[in-house]
Amino acid sequence: MSGPAESFWAALPLGRDVALLAADANGLGALAKPSGTLSHPNESRDQPRALLTVPYDQATESYQWNGDTGAGRLWLLNRLDSATSGVILVAADAALAAEIRAHFKRKQVTKIYQALVFGKPPRTTDVWKDLLAVQKKGGQIRTSASAGHVPAECQMRVIASRGTGSDARSLLQLEPRTGRSHQLRVQCAKRHLPIVGDQTYGDFRRNRDFAKRAGTKRLFLHSLSTRFEYTWQGRSWRFAATAPLPEEFSAALR
Repeated sequence: MSGPAESFWAALPLGRDVALLAADANGLGALAKPSGTLSHPNESRDQPRALLTVPYDQATESYQWNGDTGAGRLWLLNRLDSATSGVILVAADAALAAEIRAHFKRKQVTKIYQALVFGKPPRTTDVWKDLLAVQKKGGQIRTSASAGHVPAECQMRVIASRGTGSDARSLLQLEPRTGRSHQLRVQCAKRHLPIVGDQTYGDFRRNRDFAKRAGTKRLFLHSLSTRFEYTWQGRSWRFAATAPLPEEFSAALR
């Protein structure tokens, strides 16, 4: 059994500025999600600003539509906060979707993020380990790095830095080894390295000043790449996708 034809991927009802990054022979794909786009709509009125501009079924975690070329369905495999840009995975087959979701749960997927932060880490590489408290209330998620019991770990590497003192900014590469809600945003903030544009855990005054100078209020957190190996129908497969770092990240370091 093979995956869908190329025409399936070409005809996807993608949201504004969403792009197909990769698709393999089994029906596994990766999309580039812009900042501000929803991984999925919570209500029908959210559809115009979602990954796909069609109805989403919460129970099966899949998009469903009827188009000129017939009915279509696409399963969502992971999520990004609406403010976060970058790689997000999808599948055109329900069984394949279940297999890749299990990979995520078994922590067999390598994800690399890049973040622009205020400040400069004291070391160019580090492993961050914290105990987080994650609360879900009224449809909102809030994570704290104090009085928690949920372990969170991340490998950090400094890519570039500019400025000094309160004007310092750094581009960090972050590889989470755990997948907690808002983990990277909270771990950065705890180390006095708030992500630029973070309206929940960030430095509001510096966000405001930066937005005036740069002309953008986006969250400067980007899911750069995802890679893993998986077994499907008796064969081993490798999958990798990279979403280029948006230009505004480089511009902020000039």
